[in-house]
Amino acid sequence: MKLIYLLCIVLFLGCGNAQKDIADSKNSNSAQDTELTVVNYDALEPMLNKKNDSIYVVNFWATWCAPCVKELPHFEKLQDNYKAKGVNVLLVSLDFPRQYDKKLKPFIKENDLHSKVVALNDTNQNRWIPAIDDSWSGAIPATLIYDSTKRRFYEQTFTYDSLLKELKQFL
Repeated sequence: MKLIYLLCIVLFLGCGNAQKDIADSKNSNSAQDTELTVVNYDALEPMLNKKNDSIYVVNFWATWCAPCVKELPHFEKLQDNYKAKGVNVLLVSLDFPRQYDKKLKPFIKENDLHSKVVALNDTNQNRWIPAIDDSWSGAIPATLIYDSTKRRFYEQTFTYDSLLKELKQFL
């Protein structure tokens, strides 16, 4: 009888811990619930060629690119400070598709990114790299700033001041 009683206690405690583990697992996976739009170049292309009164700042980056990650706060600050003036920041992730759930979505959530983020999942780089800018080697970080009348492409890392200097040419 004592053995059955002991077995029941062990099972009860084990089940309670299993429920806690499931709850902890759900909480730790909440970053994976971050919404992410995955596009190919055909879907991205219209986002790179809008003709209206807005200014678009499009940054190509990846979570595995240290200079990209370092400059992301500058794009976020630009979005926050200039949204009212018609500036729209688009962050185009070039992360590998198998890393979207494990790295990209948690990164977006942990860094509380407010700018629109899309993941470019298109393996035909020979098509889309020169289509974005014929001078682009494909290296990141890279940034495109455009409005309805002009566009500039930058294959470089930005500080906030250097990014603002380039944006002011469009304001």
